[in-house]
Amino acid sequence: MARCFVTRRLPGSALDRLSEAHEVDIWLDRLPPSPSALRERAREVEGLLTLLTDRIDGELLDACPSLRAIANYAVGVDNIDLEATAARGIPVGNTPEVLTEATADLTFALILAAARRLPEAAAAVRAGEWLTWDPSWLLGHEVHGATLGIVGMGRIGRAVARRARGFDMRVLHTGRGGDGVPLDELLEHADIVSLHAPLNDSTRGMIDAAALRRMKPTAILVNTARGGLVDQAALREALETGAIAAAALDVTDPEPLPPDDPLMQAPNLLILPHIGSATHTARERMADLAVENLLAALDGQPMPHRASP
Repeated sequence: MARCFVTRRLPGSALDRLSEAHEVDIWLDRLPPSPSALRERAREVEGLLTLLTDRIDGELLDACPSLRAIANYAVGVDNIDLEATAARGIPVGNTPEVLTEATADLTFALILAAARRLPEAAAAVRAGEWLTWDPSWLLGHEVHGATLGIVGMGRIGRAVARRARGFDMRVLHTGRGGDGVPLDELLEHADIVSLHAPLNDSTRGMIDAAALRRMKPTAILVNTARGGLVDQAALREALETGAIAAAALDVTDPEPLPPDDPLMQAPNLLILPHIGSATHTARERMADLAVENLLAALDGQPMPHRASP
């Protein structure tokens, strides 16, 4: 029986299965453990189940000499130093595929909300501003027949493209398959740009001031991938100057975004608190996969969903 630390309560019954096989310590606070608290609670464990809010670096790994496996409750593993884990022979697992449809659904919800100005419309009703039917009030942009640019044609990008067909949209994409287009070309032609690329050294800040200038003044930027893909200062300026029409973000950098962050004051901007996978089905299945990864590794078997080399 191994000792495991889980950095948050998880939906569903997956942690019960982990507890049946191993000694499990669960962080019960709604907020994530601080770096020092994480280091202290993980100091003697063999298995670690983390969230994307937990930074796993060489310093933490040095403080956990017994650690044998890390299961990340996310598709991305940019919160984990994979070079440091590989150097120590610690496998890292993730939770792919099970949140694809939920995130694609939310992406389209953001597209529609931004294009049709739904947050503004709902706020106007509550504020008593709905006085009559006005032909020129709260005019938005049509999604049907628009050109959708998908940056990152992985599982989620492909799922978004499938939904776009129902709106008769023309789809451009970067990335896989050999039939993609360069990012600059996509930005110039797309009415809606939707980000689905992983966050790494080559993609960090890829939507910068120059990229935003290439977009149409009527274009909408949607990000349900990682906040670090976007230069948020440049995005604020683009929204304030009308360089693009609107943006809808489910992710920011940092998370949560402080209430006094300048981006919060930008016009025509919708920000959600990273709820792309927030359905009962997706979050419970993510827990299943994370626990399956940890159980396998602690039993000396390959992780079924391994993210590390």
